[in-house]
Amino acid sequence: MKRLGIILGILLIVGYGAFEARKLIAGPEIVILSPKNGIATSSDIVIISGIAQNISFLTVNDAPAYTDEEGRFSVALSPPPGYAIFTVAATDRFGRKAGSSVSITVLNFCPVNS
Repeated sequence: MKRLGIILGILLIVGYGAFEARKLIAGPEIVILSPKNGIATSSDIVIISGIAQNISFLTVNDAPAYTDEEGRFSVALSPPPGYAIFTVAATDRFGRKAGSSVSITVLNFCPVNS
């Protein structure tokens, strides 16, 4: 009976350790929430926002970006008119990398003077 208690205790400790290590094992994760892929906009400023988990370094179009405590990020960019691709890349502390991208069309509307 004592041996069974020790074995169950060890299994409990190992199971808890594996549960807590799951994020380290999974590696970096990126989800772009905005803008939606394939949209068209006439705005001069596009805000790239999303969630990045299990990261140590984050970039948006190769420029450093920062997350809050929950892993949310938001970056305002001013793309030229035409087709634009925004790439979010992350690295975790073990050097593993993840990336996600979204493409949009930026329309160039010129106001008509009357």
